[in-house]
This record gives sequence, C-alpha cells and structure tokens, in this order.
Amino acid sequence: MITRRRTLALLAAAGSLPALAACGPNASGGSDDGGGEALRFAWWGNPERAETTQAVIDLFTEKNPDTEISGEPTDISGYFDKLATAVAAGDEPDVITMGGAYPAEYAARDVLLDLGTVEDVLDLSVMDDVARTNGQVDGTQIAVTTGINAPGMIVNPAVLEAAGVDLPDPESWTWGDFAEIAAAVSENTPEGTYGSGTVFTHDSIDLWARQHGQILYTQDGEIGVDVPTVQSFFEFSKQLMDSGASPGADQLVELTDVGPERTLVGRGLAAFMLTWSSSLTALSEASGAELEVVKVPDESEETGVWLQSSQFYTVSARTASPEAAASFVNFLVSDPEAGMLILTDRGVPAVEAVRQAILPELSAIAQREVEYISALGEMDLKPTWIGPAGSTEVAEITPRQQNAVLFGDVTAAEAAQAWHDEAVAAVTG
Repeated sequence: MITRRRTLALLAAAGSLPALAACGPNASGGSDDGGGEALRFAWWGNPERAETTQAVIDLFTEKNPDTEISGEPTDISGYFDKLATAVAAGDEPDVITMGGAYPAEYAARDVLLDLGTVEDVLDLSVMDDVARTNGQVDGTQIAVTTGINAPGMIVNPAVLEAAGVDLPDPESWTWGDFAEIAAAVSENTPEGTYGSGTVFTHDSIDLWARQHGQILYTQDGEIGVDVPTVQSFFEFSKQLMDSGASPGADQLVELTDVGPERTLVGRGLAAFMLTWSSSLTALSEASGAELEVVKVPDESEETGVWLQSSQFYTVSARTASPEAAASFVNFLVSDPEAGMLILTDRGVPAVEAVRQAILPELSAIAQREVEYISALGEMDLKPTWIGPAGSTEVAEITPRQQNAVLFGDVTAAEAAQAWHDEAVAAVTG
C-alpha cells in the first residue's frame, strides 16, 4: 500500500506541470470522435454515491450534449494513492474530488487550475462566504466546496436506553461527562458493545487544541498546538480505552478508515462516535437506528468545532477543457436539479438556493444534519483554512504516535513530544 509519504514522493516526481502538459494524456482534448469535449471526473465513496453521481453526470450531459464525462469512482482507502500515481504519470482526471489538505499539497506543485481564470462559467458569488474562502490557498481559488460539514457527536439513543444511561444536556456536557457515561454504557451492555466507538484522528487533535485555546495549524501554516495539549489528548484517548469505555488498541486499529457499515455505531455496537456531521445519514442507514447528532462535549467552555468543506472539487491545471470542467463544477454545486440528486451526500449545500430546493426532499435524519450546521452557524466559531503543504503527513504521524500510547509502547508525554517534533518537521520541511 502506498503511504501518504509515498504520495508526496510521487507528486515530487511529477516535477513541473507546464513542462509535462504538452505530452500529458489530457493535452489533446475533445472526445474520441471529435464531436465535443471529453472530461474525466474522479471521486471516492460507496456504490450508492457512485450511482447518484452517475445520475448527476447523466443530467449534465443531457443539458450539455457536446460534453462527455467519464466517471472514475474509487474506494477511499486507495483514492489518493491512485491519484498521486496518475499525477506522476501525467494522467490525472480533469475534475478531481479532494479533501483535507490535499488541495494545498497539489496546488503547491502547480497541479490545480486557478479557478479565477474560469470565473465566467464558475460563479462562486452565490456560495456562502466561509465555504467559498475554504477553497482558497494564499488568496487563490483552487478548490470549490462540495458542502459544509462539521465535527459532531453521533449518538445512538437505543444503545443508551439499553444501558439505562441518560444523555446529559448537549449544551453543557463535558469530556468528563462523556468518559463517565461511555464507561457506564460498556459496563451495562453485552460484551462487544461500547460507549465510545470513536477512532481519534488528527482532526480530533485540532478540535481538542481549539477547545484549549490553540489550533492545529496557524494561518501561516505552522503547528499551533503545544506538547502539553497533545499529551492531554493522548492521555484522554488511553483513559477511554483503559476504563473500557472504548475498545482495546487492536480493535481501534482495525476500525481505522472503515466505511460506515463497519464502524461500531454503524453496527449498533456503540452509543457515541465523534465524527463528521455529514456521516449521520450513512451511519443511520447502516445501523438501522434513529441516530442523532449533538454538540461535542466542552463546547460551552470554549468552542472547538468549525465549519469545514466536507470535500472539494478541483480542476487539473493541464486539462484540455478548462471551461467545460469549470462549467461541470458549477453545475455540481449550484444547480438545484443536481442538488436534488446529491442532497447532503457531500455535505450540507453551501448555496442557499440549493439548500431551499432540497429541504423538502430530505429525510428526517438528513434534516438533522442541516439543523446541526445551522445551529453551529449561529455560534462564534474559530476560522479554518486548508492545511499547509506537509499537513497530510501529519495525518499519518497522528495514528502512529497515538497507537504507540494505546499499545503501551511509550508514555503519552513521549508520544506527544515525538508527534510535535515530527509534525513541525513535516510542515516546515
């Protein structure tokens, strides 16, 4: 399996794109029969997302018969490895779905098109400001928000009820309350069911840092969380495991990066899962239960959650059809008919007209996602931005150091110092 470190090596191997553009497979342009423009569109997700996305593609091509679009769905576990290999070979798709800090990584290597050059067919003025600016790197629009997302606590009330445990007021509960309740659920349910089904990630560190008056990445692209705060995060993770509130280290490793149907909450085997709010519908469908999304513990003390683009659409800098690609992206995010097909699959739409169009079509669960985002929008939240080049490597450092703590190989203090040293080197090197 190609690691994120290998991904960056492949990107570096791609060299300067302008020099490659003339010989790249996208350089010729047009469809095979010369009758129009041909685009390739890549995304990750399950078969249901692929089916929905193909329906959107069909709708676009029906309205734009001179454009052909080939869909390239991939499972999330291999998506970015495949993309890095394609870029290194000069064979990346025209329209590329991205997430996290990947837009910054690729923009730093001139892989992505400056979308300001196609603003005549890509109108982002209709998009929420926070969603629009989330797609900028150093003031340049290189990505378009697919939808708004936020960290949230997914709750399975049925598991709480079976354990005889009440959910505290989400407006005021603390991480101490969470740890106590999660342990009680594990104790009062059959073996294999836990209070917490969360696998903590680098996004969890960002949340923890924000709640402690810090931030994972500063606007200048530096590490903004100190060693003691990271240490307290690792200590809390281990506390949950040692108390039985969450599974053991072996099982937590197995649960890393699995689809909704394989998570503990998705299997009805956990009461809580800290994850992205856009996961509510998929987890509810997987579990067959009426799940809820509530505020994260300790938000009443200092807000840690943030509004973030759930995913991004980007365009290859060497696409032979930049305006056709931008027109398709514009359709994906701004067309109400497309929105009626996508609904909240890629986050809550960032265009008000699309939100209003889809609202009557949403299930009660999906409406909860929208309501949760709306409630957060009324709060005074800290800003966010695309992580700096090198931050995808931090996402690899985090589980390695955290697992070392959970398995008892190092202390939380040792892991926190190692994490900080490696993370600083990743974003500055």
